[in-house]
Amino acid sequence: MPHSDLPETLGELRASRFFDQHPPDRTLKDELRANLICKLERGETLFPGVMGYDDTVIPQIINAILSRHNFILLGLRGQAKTRLARLLTRLLDARMPYVAGCEIRDHPLHPICKACRDRVAALGDQTPLAWLSAEERYVEKLATPDVTIADMIGDIDPIKAARTGQNISSELTMHYGLLPRANRGLFVINELPDLAGKVQVSLFNIMQEGDVQIKGYPVRLPLDVSLVFTANPEDYTARGKIITPLKDRIGSEIRTHYPMALSQGIAITRQEAWTARRSPVELEVPPYIHEVIEQIAFLARDDKRVDKRSGVSQRLPISVLENVISNAERRALKSRDAQAVPRILDLYAALPSITGKLELEYEGELKGGDAVARELIRNAVGKVYSSYFDSVNLRQVVQWFELGGSLRLEEDQPAHYIIEQLSRIQELLPFTKKLGLGDSESDALRASAGEFILEGLYAHRRISRNEELEFVAGERMTREEPDQRRSYEPRRGNGGPGSGRRNLN
Repeated sequence: MPHSDLPETLGELRASRFFDQHPPDRTLKDELRANLICKLERGETLFPGVMGYDDTVIPQIINAILSRHNFILLGLRGQAKTRLARLLTRLLDARMPYVAGCEIRDHPLHPICKACRDRVAALGDQTPLAWLSAEERYVEKLATPDVTIADMIGDIDPIKAARTGQNISSELTMHYGLLPRANRGLFVINELPDLAGKVQVSLFNIMQEGDVQIKGYPVRLPLDVSLVFTANPEDYTARGKIITPLKDRIGSEIRTHYPMALSQGIAITRQEAWTARRSPVELEVPPYIHEVIEQIAFLARDDKRVDKRSGVSQRLPISVLENVISNAERRALKSRDAQAVPRILDLYAALPSITGKLELEYEGELKGGDAVARELIRNAVGKVYSSYFDSVNLRQVVQWFELGGSLRLEEDQPAHYIIEQLSRIQELLPFTKKLGLGDSESDALRASAGEFILEGLYAHRRISRNEELEFVAGERMTREEPDQRRSYEPRRGNGGPGSGRRNLN
């Protein structure tokens, strides 16, 4: 019913048809289950914006809700655990009545706190009501070691007793914690292992008997809540653990995961990255740039130098894409190009968005975060390059270098200048058609594609680069071991991001 037509008193609520569709004895978990069944019957999308979980995580969440379980989402960082929990509000009723002014959102027909029981007994059908939206019935708490039982459950409030003139032993002097204040709603605890053991113990009763007891009072509150937890498996040993009796009371343990296919990762990154930005220049990201960025994350997750227990968050490719676009945008504004198209060199400019998200093992720490990130970029370029040019003969391009050809690309030069330089390499630009570009494409797109081809040749060691970061022919490659060769990074002048350039021979 429209918000303006909602009953304002208990008498009006009784006279309405509200309880025909919302039985007064229906619990929150019954409500979640009933609304979920309706959405499944209508074929609605349950978790919009969450990708890659349709056949794995989401069916397990559905089973947990249908079973009326409290459940935990267990997975590494950046796996949409909190987003999934917040989307559960879509399974709540649009509006829920409660006794106006009640701290724990008491049901007007079944109040559990003494203040509301006294109020309903005194006012009867004139008891004023207020209404909660689905979003207001969601309470989230990030678990930290300093959270106390009083924060979570409640305690005696001597100030309230003094202010109201009540005896300190009166139930009316209770201070309710977060859990009672989440009554008739979803209560989500993020990073559960960080919660102190004695606080975890305080959750036992609400999960088993359905009530809590506030310290100092011989009264138990039969709360109506659904508990959802999130945790990182690393935290079981790194910072804390979930105590065994609490784990035993959690109905379902649901494992989340990173995207299983590159296409899924690209779709997630496209959705989450800030790419639809207002800018004086036109922004366009070629498909192969998206693929390289996502491939960096996939390779990092399999790299032995990266800590598997910590994982590589999906925030990494999202941040890299945003940084790459920003560097291309900066270059286009400076060189007065009408279009900003990211190039491979922009990936190296985005190193700060990679290194900060990699937790390295001992071997990686020895090598250094920047070196590991550069090698991941080079390997990612090599894999994507192979998907486009695996069966293509670029011998003429390589031969141009072997014959002593030299090419220097200035990072801040306009796109038409880069095209002029790339045109010096025989048969290079026609190969950009393999990337889906035609002769009528903009200079910025063709410059990006031409540079990607050269970078792919370097990744496959068909051309190389000397210690001065100058690209050379294959037979002039450095004698260092492959994993010790210096990866390409645009040379910076005066410490600024706009002075980088590279040399191609």
